[in-house]
Parts: sequence; structure tokens; C-alpha cells
Amino acid sequence: MIEDWKHLIEVMNKGVGDLKGATPDVMKAFSEMGKAAHAKGALDGKTKELVALAIGVAVRCAPCIAYHAQGAAKQGATREEVAETMATAIYMGAGPSVMYAAHALEAFDQIKES
Repeated sequence: MIEDWKHLIEVMNKGVGDLKGATPDVMKAFSEMGKAAHAKGALDGKTKELVALAIGVAVRCAPCIAYHAQGAAKQGATREEVAETMATAIYMGAGPSVMYAAHALEAFDQIKES
């Protein structure tokens, strides 16, 4: 096992609870933003959780992965749906690196010319 994801959620719940006590207005606003993002709309709840899970992977946020894996499971996502979503997350993790690598090479070329 790489990570005990259920334990991570328990630990993070305590940490987030402490943060909520220290910054109640900010955390209330964050909670409201989450509710708004998950509100009924063109995308169903499962799709929204899969998108959030992919973003968690792309930004390398282990607690985000834990929470949104849990959310995807609660929304009825299948292992196949999660795997396909992860394929897209892998692609998007690499794609931006390609784009930034092009910027880095251009920056080097411009600076070297000076």
C-alpha cells in the first residue's frame, strides 16, 4: 500500500477543522464555493468528482486525491471510469510540461542573444 487514504482523510479532517476554527470566515466561504461547484447543473456529481480527482493528480495534492476518490466512489464512479480519468490527468500533467519547456527554451534563446 502506498498510502492509507482513509487515515489521510481522518488526519486532514482534524487539520481542516483546526483551520476552520482559526479562520472561520475564510473556511465558510471555501465551503460555500464547494457547494456552488457541486450544485446541480450541466455536469452530474460523478463527473464533477472525476474532474476534481484529475485536478488533484495534476496539481499533486494527496489530500485532494483522497477526498475526491471518496467523492467519486460515493457518486458511483467505477474503477474503469477512474482509470480513464487518470489517463487524462497523466496526459494533462505532461502536456503543460511540454508547453513550459517551450517557454524555457525560448527564454534561454532570448537571454543568450543579449
